[in-house]
Amino acid sequence: MARGYADILDFWFGEPMRRHWFRSTPEIDDHIRERYEPLWQQAIGGGLADWRYSAEGCLALAVVLDQLPLNMYRGQAKSFASETQAIAISLHAIEKGFDRELPTDRLAFLYMPLMHSEELVDQDRSVALFEAAGLESNARFARHHRELIRRFGRFPHRNAILGRQSTPEELEYLASDQAFTG
Repeated sequence: MARGYADILDFWFGEPMRRHWFRSTPEIDDHIRERYEPLWQQAIGGGLADWRYSAEGCLALAVVLDQLPLNMYRGQAKSFASETQAIAISLHAIEKGFDRELPTDRLAFLYMPLMHSEELVDQDRSVALFEAAGLESNARFARHHRELIRRFGRFPHRNAILGRQSTPEELEYLASDQAFTG
């Protein structure tokens, strides 16, 4: 069944999903996979390219490419499979000024792909965008993510999932109380 970007926005920004943005459950993850995996596959194949022509379309694409796979494939390398595309959508929307058309309570999800990037330039941009938008809670997390990239050049909590060898410094960090585990 084809779904438009309004369906994604209604789902992601509606109740009860708002309550589960950063506290999902296996049941929510399963629901998202059952409902939206075909749409995600369509998006990664370029089938939703026409969504790029509006602010809401770009926001929906950012959610589909960045947030949904983190839920659908939690703990798997596949959860990061469309990260590069999500970053590209975020940057495209910013370049077109679409971020200025979105309500503040939704804007964070357009910028979030940059916070998830393992590139320092994206991290710097993420922090600047969250701060400029007055999204201080998100900016605090963005600064934390940026510090991890500055320190390690990548997110250590992804190493096991992605089959990367952790350095001794990363292992020490991951064993600490300060470790971010995603």
